[in-house]
Amino acid sequence: MHMTEFSQQSTIDRIPWHRLGWGVAAATLLVGTALQVHQHGGGWLALGFAILPDLGLIAGMDHGLQKGQLAPRAVPFYNALHRFIGPIALAFLIYTGVLPSVWLAAALAWASHVAIDRAVGYGLRGSDGFQRT
Repeated sequence: MHMTEFSQQSTIDRIPWHRLGWGVAAATLLVGTALQVHQHGGGWLALGFAILPDLGLIAGMDHGLQKGQLAPRAVPFYNALHRFIGPIALAFLIYTGVLPSVWLAAALAWASHVAIDRAVGYGLRGSDGFQRT
């Protein structure tokens, strides 16, 4: 082998494997959301909860922030919306009969959003408003 063969990595070697796993989870959750909407309705719920976590971004807009920074006051709200505990809690309310099953589309769509964000490299925010590394 030539020395250049060792120094050049293929694209597949540079894939962060945890992000690939999140991508598989996101695809699975999206299919589940689509099936749930097709079989039981709840399309508007799914759409609303798919964009729900981004309300944290809107709440975090402010003057004088650096590119990619969220206003620190909005970080707890943003992080709460970007954790799986929300969709899990919603699914629990459905499972226990507190909410009708049509809400499962919302829980799956919300979880899909979180998984997609993780797959593309977005995570929770630090107290300074920037992505945690």
